[in-house]
Amino acid sequence: MADPRGFLKHTSKELPTRRPVPLRLKDWKEVYEDFSHEKLQDQASRCMDCGIPFCHNGCPLGNLIPEWNDLVYKDRWRDAIERLHATNNFPEFTGRLCPAPCEASCVLGINQDPVTIKQVEVEIIDNAFDQGWVVPKMPDVQTGKKVAVVGSGPAGLAAAQQLTRAGHTVTVFERADRIGGLLRYGIPEFKMEKRHIDRRLEQMAAEGTQFRPGVNVGVDITVAQLRLNYDAVVLAGGATAWRDLPIPGRELDGIHQAMEFLPWANRVQLGDDVLGPDGQPPITAKDKHVIIIGGGDTGADCLGTSHRQGAASIHQFEIMPRPPETRADSTPWPTYPLMFRVSSAHEEGGERVFSVNTEEFTGADGHVTGLRAHEVKMNAGKFEKVEGTDFELKADLVLLAMGFVGPEKEGLLTNLGVELTDRGNVSRDDNFQTSVPGVFVAGDMGRGQSLIVWAIAEGRAAAAGVDRYLMGKSALPAVIKPTAAPQR
Repeated sequence: MADPRGFLKHTSKELPTRRPVPLRLKDWKEVYEDFSHEKLQDQASRCMDCGIPFCHNGCPLGNLIPEWNDLVYKDRWRDAIERLHATNNFPEFTGRLCPAPCEASCVLGINQDPVTIKQVEVEIIDNAFDQGWVVPKMPDVQTGKKVAVVGSGPAGLAAAQQLTRAGHTVTVFERADRIGGLLRYGIPEFKMEKRHIDRRLEQMAAEGTQFRPGVNVGVDITVAQLRLNYDAVVLAGGATAWRDLPIPGRELDGIHQAMEFLPWANRVQLGDDVLGPDGQPPITAKDKHVIIIGGGDTGADCLGTSHRQGAASIHQFEIMPRPPETRADSTPWPTYPLMFRVSSAHEEGGERVFSVNTEEFTGADGHVTGLRAHEVKMNAGKFEKVEGTDFELKADLVLLAMGFVGPEKEGLLTNLGVELTDRGNVSRDDNFQTSVPGVFVAGDMGRGQSLIVWAIAEGRAAAAGVDRYLMGKSALPAVIKPTAAPQR
């Protein structure tokens, strides 16, 4: 533990200051200012002698949170990164993108602000990179076995790094032109600068992991070729089949899925030549009245991106009612709390509209000009229209950010012949092996849409399953089972 009286000396949670809104809207850099090590150590000292660290259970990775809090408090930063890397391959990703179910289950959070776990995590890894402590970990032996990992998001990268370190020859296939999956093209630069991906990929490449971007497995490489050339396959393509909104007017131009919109902004920041004669990417919010349908993280990503592109106005719709200001009774400690949250993008502007359902898009000359909607209320588990609440709203650009319904089936999955669950995800056993011997699955492709910590945890667990399949045993850690319930 850290300071036995730390939580009494420092009774509130403190986070880095966000850069002023007018300033940060002028660039795409991450929104937070630097946080001093002294302040961070004060926050780490709040980790109390709770007896049973429920934060371990809250984190799918099984992060040893009290241990590295104690090490940071004692200024033992190199030991802290060793303990952090023991359970998490990519704390620079989770420390920026995870909603921190560990903090929701912190014992201190019963009657105080929880420990600032997520910030301690990201400061540990950023300091380790700055100090040159993140170096390649070379395998002790080479097994001669070859593994293909299909998909380069957090699940695929975690599986690849674990298997490479176990001595296997690992190739990561990615259909996009760069490695990273949704980390690369789905997460805006202001939430995570892509340099964090690149420096980790440099480490992985030095360890021996091979990367093949721009290859659509099942199209550019047949399933037969894949099975012939590799001793095992890990499917980590994510849940990329997006949820649509099939209402009148959906065919109009100017209505796009979030993942049709977000990658263009990232490509601009990466220096790609994608700008048109007007200096804008193919899909842009500049000078447009934007409506985002979906109130989750992806909707917030569209919101922050639209702000930076110079939208004329932005409304974000959510069909669910506005959450309470504090933890809802339906989500008691130590579960992840339902409560009202304000992200950096929400802080920057736009209007959030709750309990609303869109019933029709309107347009002229084939392009969307607005929508018709109404308020709803929940009755016996179903949404009902509130009579007399109909309204119309102008829109030049509509972004659908309503989540994903599972993996894409056509191509790779159908050609492999893997069995699917009743929800359309890839079925797997306790070793993360599919119904096809030698083919494993990790992350959202098998789990359904979930959190980055679950993706990394499943990638690590699937790697252990592959290693056991190839070698008869495995020393790789696997702290979860595929039947574990997702935490949201």
